[in-house]
Order: sequence, then C-alpha cells, then structure tokens
Amino acid sequence: MNNSTIGKRRIVMKLSGSIFNITNTNAESIRRYAKMLLEISNTFQPIVVTGGGKIARHYINIARSLGSDEANLDIIGIEVSRLNAKLLISALGEQVYSQVPKNLEEVAIAAASGQIVIAGGLHPGQSTNATSALIAETVKASKFLNATDVDGIYDSDPKKNRNAKLFERITIKECMEILGSESSMAGKYELIDIVALKVIERSRIPTWVLRSNVSNIKHAVNNDFKYHVGTEIVVEPTFK
Repeated sequence: MNNSTIGKRRIVMKLSGSIFNITNTNAESIRRYAKMLLEISNTFQPIVVTGGGKIARHYINIARSLGSDEANLDIIGIEVSRLNAKLLISALGEQVYSQVPKNLEEVAIAAASGQIVIAGGLHPGQSTNATSALIAETVKASKFLNATDVDGIYDSDPKKNRNAKLFERITIKECMEILGSESSMAGKYELIDIVALKVIERSRIPTWVLRSNVSNIKHAVNNDFKYHVGTEIVVEPTFK
C-alpha cells in the first residue's frame, strides 16, 4: 500500500479514446499523460477510465457487418478500452495499481490501495462516460473530469456548426435537453450520456467536460481559474 496517497481526495478522469488512436499516438504521448498523473498524485489520487476511441469503433463496425449483436459489440469496445488502460499502466511504474479493474467492486479494492488506478469499460450497454460517473460515485470522488476530443459542451455540434456556442457552465437539465437524442448503439456514445448525467445529479459530483490534453487537465485539477477550461456541469440545489 502506498501510504503517501492514503487519505488524499480522489479525482476521477475519463480520458478520450482519441489519445490512443493509431494515427496520433506513440510512446512519448502516453508518457506525457503518465507524467501528468504522477504529478497530480502528489496531491490527489487519480482514478482514470480510458475510452476505446477509433480503434474500438473500427472493430465494432467490422463485427457489426459480420452480424454481431449489440451486447457483443459492447464487449469488443470494453476489451479495447482495457487494452488502452494497460498501455497507460505500462508507463506508470510502481505508482499504479497493476491490474485493470473489471467491475465496481474491483475498482473500490484498487482505490483502497492508494495507488493510481486505471480502468477501461466495465459493463455492456454502458458508456465509459457512465462508467466513469459510477466510479466517481463509488470512490466518493471530489471531482469528475470528462476529457474528450472537443473543448466542452456546445449548444450544437461544433464539428458541423462553426458558430456553435461553448457553455462555461450548464445545468444537468440543460445538458439533458441538448444531449438527450444521442444514440445508445455500441461505439456511438458522445461527450456524456443520460446515465452519466443522472449519476452526477444524484451524487452531486462536481463535473467538468473539457478537451483532453495535459495542460487542460492540470488546470482543471488545480482549480486554476486564470485558465478557464471546458464546461462545468452544475448540479442544481434540491429543496426539501
């Protein structure tokens, strides 16, 4: 057990599968993320969920064309996300929990070690966004950072509308209205989904959606308000 991390607040991060894509990923790029996680671990305990990205979607699309059902397609995506997790574990040395947890109970056991924890997907039918939110709830995280391939949550798709507006803050209700039409098919999850939002709402987890790069994540972790990054998802107060 790593006594230097016992009692530290936990931060859950979903890392976009895009950082593991074949076209733009190499050992050095993964080392940069590993170095960032090691630096953060001086103050917080990072618990990371890696996405599957284009590699997962590539395999899912092939398997779908071969007749695979959605449940098995989800399992393919999970397996790829776990391979990505193993890549990141390889770069973290003795500071990381050596195994990739496969369910919430294993995540809790891994987190209790005090080490950095790296997971992939957990259950078919559940995006890595929802998985990350459930992990944040399970480990009582102080913050959930959903690091994606866009700068945050917009009022429309910024890849299709160059005039799309980036929200600095957005409520759960507004977020559900904007993102509620997303597909639940394997490999089609975007940004953050309804299941993740409901978990965030019920557990009141401070959440940010931001572009996945090392400097952005550092600013968000350290509450460096000189550099506003991403979109904060605001949980509205409950009244009894």
